[in-house]
Parts: sequence; structure tokens; C-alpha cells
Amino acid sequence: MRADNSHHLVAAARRRSDTTRDKATRALDRLVRDRQQVTFDTVARAAAVSRAWLYADPELRARIGQLRATSPPAPPSRPAAAVRASDASLLRRLELAQQSQRRLRADNDRLRRDLAAALGLLRRHGLSVTPP
Repeated sequence: MRADNSHHLVAAARRRSDTTRDKATRALDRLVRDRQQVTFDTVARAAAVSRAWLYADPELRARIGQLRATSPPAPPSRPAAAVRASDASLLRRLELAQQSQRRLRADNDRLRRDLAAALGLLRRHGLSVTPP
């Protein structure tokens, strides 16, 4: 009969959990120190841990919840004018799309002609052609 070595697994899991908790705590402290926004997502990214793990730890969950209420708001998103494409850019994109469409139509026409010619050769040689 084998010896019960499960205590090694329990100890390893405890070390891994402690290490993860330390990473999350350090990341949280760093966000607060740098006056960054504190959310489950920012802490998870800064600590390289999952948000689910943060939610599952009652102490960290409570601390993040408290700090989230007092942390600075998220930076404003870029104004719509800075994101919107210029008229010249939109016209160029339209022109390129039209050129691409003309090329595709020409390719399609060529392929149809080639297919018709191939089917004609098959019929001329007495081979039966059935559509797919």
C-alpha cells in the first residue's frame, strides 16, 4: 500500500494561493499608490490573475470594492471627432473598395467563361457532367 502523500499537494496549493494573493495585493497597492483606477479588471491585469480568483477571495473582494468607490474615474475616451475618419479618407476607402469589386467581377466573369469552355470540351468528348 502506498503512503498518503496528499499533504504535499495541499502544501503546494497553499503556496500557490499565497503567492497569487501576494501578487494581487502588491498590484492593488501599486494601483492605489499610482492613483490609478481600481476595478477587478485593472487589478487582475496588473497582477496577472483572473477576475474570478479575485472575486473568490473575500478579503481582496472587499478591499477592491471599497477602493473602487474612492479611486479616480476612468480616463475619458477619445472624442468622437478624433476617431471619425476624414472625408478624404472615406472617399479613398470607397475608391479602393470599388476597384476591388471591379477586379472580383472580372475574375468571376473569366472563371465563368473558363468553366463553360471546360464543360463544352467534356460534352464534346461524350463525358457526362453532373452539377455538384
